[in-house]
Amino acid sequence: MLVKTVHRYWKPTRRPQWMCIFVISFFGLASSSALAQDIPITDEKISDVEIPAVSKQIHHMIKKKKIAGAVVMVSWKGELIHYQAKGMRDIAEKQSLQKDSLFRIYSMTKPLTSVAVMLLHERGLLNLDDPIERYIPEFATVQVYHKKNNKALHRRITIRDLMRHTSGLSYGFFSQTAVDAMYMKDHPLYSKNNREMTRKLSAYPLLFQPGERWHYSVATDVLGDLIERVSGQELGMFFAENILQPLQMNDTSFSVSAEKRDRFSSSYSAGVKLKEKYSKSHYLNANRIQSGGGGLVSTASDYMRFCMMLLNGGELDGVRLLQAKTIAEMTTNQLPKGVFSYGVFGFGLGFQVQLYDWGNKGHVGEYGWDGAASTHFWISPRDELIVILLSQRQPYSAQLKKTIKPLIYQHIK
Repeated sequence: MLVKTVHRYWKPTRRPQWMCIFVISFFGLASSSALAQDIPITDEKISDVEIPAVSKQIHHMIKKKKIAGAVVMVSWKGELIHYQAKGMRDIAEKQSLQKDSLFRIYSMTKPLTSVAVMLLHERGLLNLDDPIERYIPEFATVQVYHKKNNKALHRRITIRDLMRHTSGLSYGFFSQTAVDAMYMKDHPLYSKNNREMTRKLSAYPLLFQPGERWHYSVATDVLGDLIERVSGQELGMFFAENILQPLQMNDTSFSVSAEKRDRFSSSYSAGVKLKEKYSKSHYLNANRIQSGGGGLVSTASDYMRFCMMLLNGGELDGVRLLQAKTIAEMTTNQLPKGVFSYGVFGFGLGFQVQLYDWGNKGHVGEYGWDGAASTHFWISPRDELIVILLSQRQPYSAQLKKTIKPLIYQHIK
């Protein structure tokens, strides 16, 4: 089996095994056999690697004020083929983005929460088809909205429903229904903690019967509360002990510490108008809600390590988080027959899945997700490709991904 290495941003020298960085082996969806290999490193940064067409397009988007800047990291067949930081971390202070700059990754938190649920599943602490009320009793009385009289559920909401967004929950922000209007009056996400969040949420009716259709929602936030109740730990602590520390994702957390504040990026709206100053962000508050649906900050290299674990069938640097068959299940379409994500996509257990070959715009089997501040990632197993695109542009825009994706696929062709 082909096993290659990818450096984070150091050049080779001799170091102990615990400092090994990315090890990746291509695996089929049915099975995987991960191999570990030492990667000696130092803290000295290596030179940039680039796909010229990608660098040119990022420069163009910055010049046209589409984004303030971006960090782009691309791994192909275990080799780092593009890793650059372009533009500004904070325009007013003339602070340039660096490769280790911290980004609000918002909904790119969801795949980590999904992995955490599957860790509990593999340990026999929950089953995917269990009704959620078994662990969160507040959902025992939930009904489906009807303008006259709410209707009883045809079946209970399951953990699987939450993971694939077929629960009947909504978001409040992305659609305009009577249920969304209820959310916006006292939004569950504006809570002190996950327990309070689900208490508020369970008082609202569902948008539709569980399993009936796909609808993007706060379901993954409910999974965050589920993890806390089953594990007996706060979500951040469970992440740290079971995902972040084993994968050496040392810059990923639910808040930005004081010593890392000057690596945190400001967020910008259209025309690079300031949305949120890095030094005045609520992410500096360590006591904010630990949102499983969108609360993490991270770096490109940290998230690459997470993605390499996925592509390597659940293992990285000799540390196994999940079994290969579990990763295969998570990244394969789990939607009921005739149900699609956004009309054309499949959805696994935490990831959107590409069902059709769109040439340079998307390959069959590709999976990934995005974040509200225009952060993106996707993994194409058949190409052994991982792409991380991090900007801080709000409201969400897919322009960065739509522009860069064809350039990357053209390059590896």
